[in-house]
Amino acid sequence: MSLPTNVLRASALPAAAESSGAFGRFVRIALQSAGLAAIWLLADFVVRAFHLPVPGGVVGLLTLLALLFCGGVAPRWVKAGADWLLSDMLLFFIPAAVAAVQYGGLFREDGWRLALVVVFGTLMVMVAVAFAVEQASKLERRLELRRITAARHAARA
Repeated sequence: MSLPTNVLRASALPAAAESSGAFGRFVRIALQSAGLAAIWLLADFVVRAFHLPVPGGVVGLLTLLALLFCGGVAPRWVKAGADWLLSDMLLFFIPAAVAAVQYGGLFREDGWRLALVVVFGTLMVMVAVAFAVEQASKLERRLELRRITAARHAARA
């Protein structure tokens, strides 16, 4: 798998690792992926320690988001690792497929309920995304209209 050069230059590793070619890319991706895994492990520990009602992955995601927004973590420090994890995301669903095969009896008994939940959940996500996109589009149009109106008023003055 080859990564674009802008991803390589955006890493937090020294230039020596960048100039070492494929090995440098491997080290960069491995370190960044390990960093992301460390955030998840820490968040999972916090969830278990405080008996929080949310998964550790959600807390880890929110923690990483907060660190990215406040500047505690620069996006370039996690970009290559995150890109690699996202590009190979399908591999992470293999255990779920194996588990589905192991619980065939559950699907035979309650399969229609599970299918209903999956379909309803998917539809709800689609509706929520459509609503959010529509609202963002309206906001963009209003902001653009204000910008144009302000520019016209400034040109008249």
